Amino acid sequence: MKFDGAELAVGASAPSILCVDDEPNILSSLRRLLRAQGYRVLTAESGKAGLQLLEQEPVDLVISDMRMPEMDGAKFLEHVRAQWPDTVRMLLTGYADVSSILQAINRGEIYRYLTKPWDDDDLVLSVRHALERRALVQEKARLEALTQQQNEELRLLNTSLEAKVAERTAALQAANDKLKGSFITSIKVFSSLIELRGGNLAGHSRRVADLARKLAQRMGLDDKHKQDIFVAGLLCEIGKVGFPDELVAMPVSSMNSSQQEQYRSHVVKAEQLLLPLADLRAAALIIGAQLERFDGTGFPARLAREDIPLGGRILAVAADYDSLLSGTLAPKRYSKDAAKTLMVQQSGKRYDPSVIAFLLKELDG
Repeated sequence: MKFDGAELAVGASAPSILCVDDEPNILSSLRRLLRAQGYRVLTAESGKAGLQLLEQEPVDLVISDMRMPEMDGAKFLEHVRAQWPDTVRMLLTGYADVSSILQAINRGEIYRYLTKPWDDDDLVLSVRHALERRALVQEKARLEALTQQQNEELRLLNTSLEAKVAERTAALQAANDKLKGSFITSIKVFSSLIELRGGNLAGHSRRVADLARKLAQRMGLDDKHKQDIFVAGLLCEIGKVGFPDELVAMPVSSMNSSQQEQYRSHVVKAEQLLLPLADLRAAALIIGAQLERFDGTGFPARLAREDIPLGGRILAVAADYDSLLSGTLAPKRYSKDAAKTLMVQQSGKRYDPSVIAFLLKELDG
């Protein structure tokens, strides 16, 4: 039975085998047999010489005789295991000394032992299997190392990606915060247009927005709703920009029917003005509902109770409370207590009772 060397090591140098025996004729026989199989064969006539050779160059497999002077095979293979653990170790023994074989197995951790005289086919097949097993073990170790390396690379890449994502997220958040700040600033500038008309309207929108946001906060609304209600407060008077000066300055209770009809139109104009803007659509609907009444007799759609958007019910309370204090609803300015009393009287009629309850909590601190 013969095995071509190329079959044993395709694309690689031929496996190297070290034969150690104190009998030159045994070494010659082993060299002749194994070279014919395509292996690279090295020989040494003692364990000491074998160790010196191993220190000079790597060897894939060692075949050692058991009985040798100075250093027997068990001792030699023990040294090989300690210094070159990846080298496969085989024992060749010419006598049935079980204790010696056990020493070699235990101390040298040999792959297999063969007896003299050996069968050529059996020896060649044992060597081939030993080298194949060694190749499999090395390939397994290589793949495990490669897997570990790739896992580490993936871990580092993941860490890098997480850092980049965090950095990008922070940058986007900063940009978003900047845009949000610019948006609110623009809204405040926009709301100031009506205040340029002077009179009782100065500061009204900002006070309404602040109070409406506080009420929304007390009622447990989420950030999006609070933001929309705050913006609606800032823009609640924007529909009055085209009003004549006398109408802007006139208290609502002093208006005749025609003037009141023109006054009420400001919520519709504001809603129509803001609805096309996606970011202001929710605020536009809130502004459009601020003159609806809880009892269903309001303007413009005569909505009642929960059919009125919650933001509109909150804005109505906040806007009217400040209007009573500033004198834009009646010819006189109401005190805080008087305004509070009047609004409580209108609870369930003009205003949502639950919003009035939160107004009282806010005012009473």
